Amino acid sequence: MRENGRVTSATRRPETPASMVPPRLIATDLDGTLLRDDKSVSERTVAALAAAEQAGIEVFFVTGRPARWMDVVSDHVHGHGLAICGNGAAVVDLHGGPGAHRFVKIRELAPDVALDVIQLLRATAPGTVVAVERTYGLHLEPAYPSMHMEPPEIIAPAEKLLAEDALDADQPVLKVLAYHPDMDPDDFLTVARLAIGDRASVTRSSPSALLEISGPGVSKASTLALCCAERGISHEEVIAFGDMPNDVEMLTWAGRSYAMGNAHPAVIAAASGRTVANNEDGVAVVIEQIIAELPG
Repeated sequence: MRENGRVTSATRRPETPASMVPPRLIATDLDGTLLRDDKSVSERTVAALAAAEQAGIEVFFVTGRPARWMDVVSDHVHGHGLAICGNGAAVVDLHGGPGAHRFVKIRELAPDVALDVIQLLRATAPGTVVAVERTYGLHLEPAYPSMHMEPPEIIAPAEKLLAEDALDADQPVLKVLAYHPDMDPDDFLTVARLAIGDRASVTRSSPSALLEISGPGVSKASTLALCCAERGISHEEVIAFGDMPNDVEMLTWAGRSYAMGNAHPAVIAAASGRTVANNEDGVAVVIEQIIAELPG
């Protein structure tokens, strides 16, 4: 199901102090947050996730990764089996296991808007090269560096990748990746946001100057808000974890939120709390505390 409408996130500040509201959902980023630097899920974290689900607290993985890269946690989904991928561009059912996921919700970036945004970036930050992430594959411009977990399916200029008669034009565009070889990552993000305005959502999660561009209003927070609304869960009942700028909106929206010990300064400023680093199982540390505080 494709959805293109904008979502306005609720304010995070609850009437009741967040610490007094029993949690019903945990939303956690993956890379740099739930996963250790070697991309593993520790035994302690696996046990904490299972304990949360057993206590009736749903766990949502909320990541910038595409659905194809969710194998790392597909063995650890419980209950609903859903994950939010592509920074909110897709909700995916992981119950089918590796390679058998099902798209439940898609919030696409229109190809004409994507091309407009790319042209703005080229004019504002010369030297920018891009990749196009569709539902089932990643396609690159010739000068785009090899930095991802899979070989590209198509290599061509952006104009061909986004053309109406492109080889995979039937697949929705989930996001555009824009890379600059020389700019500071935060400077590139600032410049891009000023140039693009509200035409699209721009964020980043990589230590390099790599931007992730989604449809207008699409973010981890707005898609998480949709999923919570479908379950009758308020933002006050959500606890969120993250480490990079693409997590900021989610951490601001959630009733309680934790920046990892290794988090970007913008994430630390946005979160209501802080835990230890991902390599020290910071998510598990907080979940264990939450479980311990639950009544009888």
